[in-house]
Amino acid sequence: MAMAGELLRHLFKKPVTLVYPFEKLPPVKKLRGRHEWDAEKCIGCGLCSDVCPAFAIELIGGRGKAFKGLKVYLDRCLFCAQCEEVCPRKAIRLTEYYEMAAYSRDDLVLVFKKEEAGE
Repeated sequence: MAMAGELLRHLFKKPVTLVYPFEKLPPVKKLRGRHEWDAEKCIGCGLCSDVCPAFAIELIGGRGKAFKGLKVYLDRCLFCAQCEEVCPRKAIRLTEYYEMAAYSRDDLVLVFKKEEAGE
């Protein structure tokens, strides 16, 4: 009998859950999601890769003049935002994009390349 009372109480209430792919809540403020990189601001100092506790950021080509871009391994990343805090030029930042599921680990590697002056 207790179940029938519970059923009647909740019969006309709106469901609490969402139908996820079709209904989404807006992300919370200051959510730390996928990385974004501004190639024009970046000087290739490598502080982001030095400070990363999970070794999720790798410089392509080395530091200074040899610098060609960066790789961010999302499967290793802790999303701690230390790379964003330490960057002197604010070239790297974490966005509010959080839907990063993938079938392969190769799909979880972000490759940001710096464009050459001749391109």
